[in-house]
Amino acid sequence: MSKILIMHTGGTIGMTKTADGYKPDGAYFKKAVFHMDSLKALGMPEWDFMETDPLLDSSQISVSEWNAIGSLIAENYHIYDGFVILHGTDTMAYTASALSFMLKGLNKPVILTGSQIPLCETRSDGRDNLITSMIIAGTQKVKEVCIYFGGLLLRGNRTMKYSADGMQAFVSPNYPPLATAGISIQYNENAFLKHRADHFECRLFEDVPIGVIKVFPGIPFELFDALISEKMKGIVIEAFGSGNIPEKGLLPILQKARRNNVVITVCSQCPQSTVDMSTYEAGSILRKAGAVSGRDMTSEAAVTKLYYLFSVYDDIDRIKFNMERDIRGEMIQKEDI
Repeated sequence: MSKILIMHTGGTIGMTKTADGYKPDGAYFKKAVFHMDSLKALGMPEWDFMETDPLLDSSQISVSEWNAIGSLIAENYHIYDGFVILHGTDTMAYTASALSFMLKGLNKPVILTGSQIPLCETRSDGRDNLITSMIIAGTQKVKEVCIYFGGLLLRGNRTMKYSADGMQAFVSPNYPPLATAGISIQYNENAFLKHRADHFECRLFEDVPIGVIKVFPGIPFELFDALISEKMKGIVIEAFGSGNIPEKGLLPILQKARRNNVVITVCSQCPQSTVDMSTYEAGSILRKAGAVSGRDMTSEAAVTKLYYLFSVYDDIDRIKFNMERDIRGEMIQKEDI
């Protein structure tokens, strides 16, 4: 029988109501989990329970917490057959993307889940999300970092939060679901990530300065001049459409970025899109100035991929090369464009 580690990091699923609103309550949640008869039912995997300290609203999670979660998985990798990480929804897609890059050679399921309604409430969606995540982790069919939420199993680094109040809080705009949970769980095995390495390792992130700029009509690029310094390592630009951007005021910023070895990655504001900076003249200026294409990556994947690559390589050209190369199933293959 499979054995799963449930890792509680915080988030709505484990919160209780206070005078100041919902907040994490580890004592209540641990007791509630151990009293859930469904988790002890026939066919469920064996499991252990662990809490991170402190438990956090996911809006408070950053690089240090990603490293802590990754380290705990690495420390327990050979003890358990799979991992279920309970996490707040606000930054779940960022954490899932970060772990996908951090856990190189992963050959076990790592499923992130949570809820829109706390487990302490009668209508909580947390019960099904937790139970189904454990079943999926226990089957060991999908051996990658995923998000399970609202009946869908999605590749972690292809996922973005879509709704703050709907039960299907996440979408994967450029990649199909890995599984759909109805009366039975239907797996889409053709979409599974092909295992690419025999050796598992956890590469922790360096907390390097990364920025995100969302382009809008009339954007005053000169306001971002101070952002492009020797300290800044990478910037994700969320451009229009397939990679278009206003030219006015942009070129000096791009030239300064190149001088300071700042890696500019261009993603699209359109969830369903692939960046091709050669399609329009308005986008070609980015390519000529040394920017790289994020193709169909989410901004969450692009940001965390930059953290990963700057933690692995010192050479800027290698970082740029790998930003345009699929390394964890996060983007469309170049030959498929």
